[in-house]
This record gives sequence, structure tokens and C-alpha cells, in this order.
Amino acid sequence: MKNQHLRHLIELNLATLFISTSGALGKYIEMPTPVIIWWRCFLAAIFLYVFCKYRKTSLKIQTKKDVAPFVISSLFLGAHWITYFYSLKLSNVAIGMLSLFTFPIITAILEPFFVKVRFDRMHIVLGLIVLLGIYILAPEFSIESDHVKGILLGILSAICYSIRTLILKRHVATYNGTILMFYQVLILTVVLLPTLYFMGSSGIKTQYPYVLLLALLTTAIGHTLFIGSLRYFKVSTASIIGSIQPIYGIIIAFFFLGEIPTWNTFFGGLLIISTVIIESIRSERKSIP
Repeated sequence: MKNQHLRHLIELNLATLFISTSGALGKYIEMPTPVIIWWRCFLAAIFLYVFCKYRKTSLKIQTKKDVAPFVISSLFLGAHWITYFYSLKLSNVAIGMLSLFTFPIITAILEPFFVKVRFDRMHIVLGLIVLLGIYILAPEFSIESDHVKGILLGILSAICYSIRTLILKRHVATYNGTILMFYQVLILTVVLLPTLYFMGSSGIKTQYPYVLLLALLTTAIGHTLFIGSLRYFKVSTASIIGSIQPIYGIIIAFFFLGEIPTWNTFFGGLLIISTVIIESIRSERKSIP
């Protein structure tokens, strides 16, 4: 039992690492945000379809009742990605990713309304510690600055991400993460198709290596692993463990974008990492009968 829990924790943290590449890639890729998201979804859908065929995984939707939540959760995922990338463009990787990570607090509050779990007050405490870490990382704000706009968009992105994940939680027992992610990106590929006409896609000629990384590593692999982890963890638990994403993202941005973290970044990051360790220990104890 302990070995299985450790493996699930490793997979969840690996998913977190892969997803965290979205910060540097979203900041670096020079195309309109909705167009970036369309290419991300289009290529990820191809990767996931090929993988399902290779593994001989059935893509059949079990009942018609599942169609509506698939579509609704996909729209929330699209809104999350678009607002998140605009947040990155307006501010920087640290601000964008850390404002997004108000979502563990939002998830902890909303989860009892979506699935049958008891409200855990400790998640509020851990969420507040994450929020304090975010404050330390970026304590000085001006209402007219692009950083504030980036933070507000990051929080909106967090709300969309929480709702999307909570909707999918009901279906992880019936469908594996690969199937769920395939339908998510497939639906968004159709929904966002008009953006190619209105915004153009000529930039893909020079940006395709980075878009490929975004589609394969971040989306097809990272998000699939994260959805799969919901079989073994509550959404709020997975969310708080995933709070280490900004730390990964800041490190990646330092090496690839030259964004230098401040001492505030280190102190705030320490608080966030602390919540990850605490929740990892708590979740392991809960999994042992």
C-alpha cells in the first residue's frame, strides 16, 4: 500500500513538473493567445489519439449523459488556458503562475459542492499559507499596472481550472486520463477553430518547436497524468500538492528566459513547498487503512 501511494505521489509530481513548463512556453511563444491554445489542442489531440490507438484504448463515450460535462469542462479548460496565457503575457512567469495558484483555496471551498467529501478545514489553512507565499513573492501592486491585470486574470484562470477539474472528478472512475484529455482538447480544437481565421496563424512557421513541446510534454503527458491522479487523491489534495508548479516554473523561466527570482521569491516559495510536504504526509496517512 505504501509503495503504491509513493508511486501515485511520484506520478502526480511528475505531472506537476511537466505542466509547469507552460509558464515559460506561454510567455515565450510569439503568437496570439487563442491561436497558441488552438495549436496546443490540435497537436495534443493527434498525440493522444495515436497513443490510444497504440494502446488499443477504446474512445467510446459510455453514455449520452457524459457528453454535456465533457463539453462544459472543456470550455472551462479553454477559458483557464487563455486567461492564464494572457496573465503570463501581461506580467511574468512568477506572477502568472503564482496568481493561478490561488486555485487550491478555491478548490477546497468548492469540492464539497461537486463530490461527496467532507469539508476539510485544514485545506483552508494550507491554502492560506499558499496565499501568504504568493503575497511575499509579489507584495507591491499598483492598480494600473500590467502586473495587477495579470494577477486578476490569473485568479480568473484559477476559478476556471478548479471548476473544470471538479467536473472531471466524477468521471475518472469510468474513463482513464488519456481518454478524458483527448476529448477535452478535441472539443477545444473545434471551438477555437474560428480564431485561425480572425487572428491568423502564420507565426507557427517559427514557433512550431515550442508549440510541439507545449502540446506533447505539457498537455498530452502532463495533464493526462494529472487527471489520472484524481483516481487516487481528492481534487483539493492534488491541487495543493500541485502548488509546487510555480517553483518549477520560476526555475525553468530563470534558465530559459533569464527571469531572475528575488529573495521574496525564495521565501514565498518556501511556504508553498511546505504546504506540499504537509499535504503529501497527510494524504499518505489517509490512504493507509
